[in-house]
Amino acid sequence: MKKLALMSVLMLSAVALFAQADLQPLVTVKLNKSETITLKQLKDRVESYKKQTGVNSFTVAQKKEILDAMIDEKLLLQAAAKDGISVTDSQASDYFLMTMSQQLGQQVTEAQFAQIVKEQTGMSLNDYIKNQTGMSYAAYKDFIKNQLIVQQYILAKNRSDLEKISPTDSEIRAFYEMQKSSLVQSDILKLFLVIVPVGNDKKAAEKKANELYNGIKNNTTTPDKLKTLRNTDTSFQAGDIYVSKTTQAAMQLGIGYDALLEMFTKSKGYISPLEATEGNYQFYIIQEKYPAKILEISDVIQPESTTTVYEYLRQALTVQKQNEYIAGAIETMTKELRVPANYQMLKTGDALDTLLAGW
Repeated sequence: MKKLALMSVLMLSAVALFAQADLQPLVTVKLNKSETITLKQLKDRVESYKKQTGVNSFTVAQKKEILDAMIDEKLLLQAAAKDGISVTDSQASDYFLMTMSQQLGQQVTEAQFAQIVKEQTGMSLNDYIKNQTGMSYAAYKDFIKNQLIVQQYILAKNRSDLEKISPTDSEIRAFYEMQKSSLVQSDILKLFLVIVPVGNDKKAAEKKANELYNGIKNNTTTPDKLKTLRNTDTSFQAGDIYVSKTTQAAMQLGIGYDALLEMFTKSKGYISPLEATEGNYQFYIIQEKYPAKILEISDVIQPESTTTVYEYLRQALTVQKQNEYIAGAIETMTKELRVPANYQMLKTGDALDTLLAGW
C-alpha cells in the first residue's frame, strides 16, 4: 500500500510540474497594462491552427511565427483599449450568428443553430465549434471579439485612406474578363417558403400549417397576404428564397441532391405537399424559374436583384484592395508598437528554441 501511495504522489507531482511548466510566461506585453503570453496559451493557439489547417505538427520557426502573431495581437488590443475602442460580448455573438446565417442561407438564433448542428452532426454546439476550431465555444467567441476589436482599431486609424480606395473602370473590366468563366448563374428557382415551427404545441402547429396550406391550395389566400399576416402572427414564417441547382443549396435546405433535382422538374405555380419534419411543418410554391447562363457585365448578379455584375466586381475589387492596404497597415503599426517600452521577451534564443521543440 505504501508503494502505491508513493506512486500516486509521484504521479501527482509530475502533473503539477507539467502544469507549472505550461504556465510559465514567454512574453510580457505592457503598452497599456501588463499582460503575459504563457506557454499554455501558445500551445492552445498552435493546436487551434492544427485543427483549422489540418497540419499535424509545426516547426519551431512556425511556432515562433505564431507567437509573434500573438504578440502583435496583444499590442493592437492594448492600443485599441488605450484609444477607447471596445466590442461587447453580444456584438461578438451577433457577428458569429450573422456568419453562420450567411453560410446556412437563413437567419438563425443561437438556439436554432445549436439545433441544426445537433440534427446534422449529433454534436453539441460547444463540441462542434471545438471540433472545427480547436477552441471551446466561449473561447472562440472571445477570439472573434478580439479580432473585431483589432479590426475596428485598424479601420479607425486608417479610415480616410481606406475611403479613397476604389478600382478604376479598366481594372473592373479586366477583372471581369479574368473571372468570366466562373460568373455563371446556375438554374434558379424562386420559392415562396412557409414554415410553421412545432414549438411547445405540436397539435397547434399542425393545425396552423394545415390552415395555411389549405388556404394556398384553395386560393383563399396568397403569398402576398401571408407576407402581410406574418407581421402580426408570429406562429409561422414565410418569405421568398432563391434556390440554385447546387449541392450547397441542397445542404442548406436539408435535402438530398436528388430531391433538389426533382424540385427543378416542377413547373411555375407548383405547390409542394405539406411536409412534417422533427422541428416544423413546411411547404413551398414555385414562383419563378430562371435558366442557367453566363453573366454579362451588365447583368444583375441574381434574379430580381438591383446589383449588376459590374457593381458586384467593383465592390469585390474594393474589398481586395482595402484588405491589401490593411495588411500593410497592420505590419506598419505593429512595427511601430514593437518597442522595448511596450513588450519584453522572457524567453529568447536557445532557451526559447528548446522550449518550443519540446512539444
